[in-house]
Amino acid sequence: MDLGLLRAFVTLAAHRNYGRAARDLSVTQPTLTKQIQSLEARVGGRLFHRGRHGAVLTDLGVLLLPDAHDLLRRADALSARMAGMAHGELGRLAVGFGLSSIDLAPRAVAAFRRRYSEVRVTLEDMSSQAQVERLETGELDVGFVRLPVADEWEHLTVGTDRLAIAATDRHGPPPPAAADLPAWAAAHGVVRLAAARGPGLDRQVDRLRTVVGALPDVVQEAHDLQTVLALVAAGVGVAFVPAGAARIAPPTVTITPIDHPVAVWRIGAVWSGRRRTAVIRNFLEVVRDIRAV
Repeated sequence: MDLGLLRAFVTLAAHRNYGRAARDLSVTQPTLTKQIQSLEARVGGRLFHRGRHGAVLTDLGVLLLPDAHDLLRRADALSARMAGMAHGELGRLAVGFGLSSIDLAPRAVAAFRRRYSEVRVTLEDMSSQAQVERLETGELDVGFVRLPVADEWEHLTVGTDRLAIAATDRHGPPPPAAADLPAWAAAHGVVRLAAARGPGLDRQVDRLRTVVGALPDVVQEAHDLQTVLALVAAGVGVAFVPAGAARIAPPTVTITPIDHPVAVWRIGAVWSGRRRTAVIRNFLEVVRDIRAV
């Protein structure tokens, strides 16, 4: 069915006057007449009585009008949705984040949802390695990961993080010199985030180890950062954590950044240049705004 013919029919039924309906449709009156005649030929009967009282619907026209209204309404809704998808205002977005973006990523998603409430967003906590794997399969659209990444990925640097020591007052302050950390940590024991859960953090601690020497054995391992911090708060030991963990640490836990270049890493929003949809583009604009604040 030609939607243009149906729109001409509905408009004429509303105005009951060919001249006014033609002006509303931005066509000439003869063109409107031809459109109505074409539709009448398709439905097999007259739709309007045309006389001194204007254009009056026939019984067939009365029967057709509700269905024509419904079809045009649904067509207009589909057109609006298609435009929304093209502009990134509708659709889905899957976002991953890790320990170092535990504050930034949720804030970016919240700001994005305020601007684009019709986009369905999922946010999942996972390691940088797991995020890259899911970016490869298309399960994720954007990941907040440790940089650098392979050249195949587009990225936007959003900040930095660094290794820090999580401790309590009973442990005393960690030494200011990184070289003194092994002896200090050995006196208290180390709580570690499982390498499978935080492989990037584990590699960062290994880099620190190459500078300061052997670190003490682990006395307790946990599979999420909150549990690590809770164990520190309970006095089980101290922990090497991202400095960003200060945002979620219990009040009794102090997060002290380690002052050494090897302790620092960059964080970036990463996506595939081959799959940069309008939704992803809009999300990255929000990330840029959040980063600038």
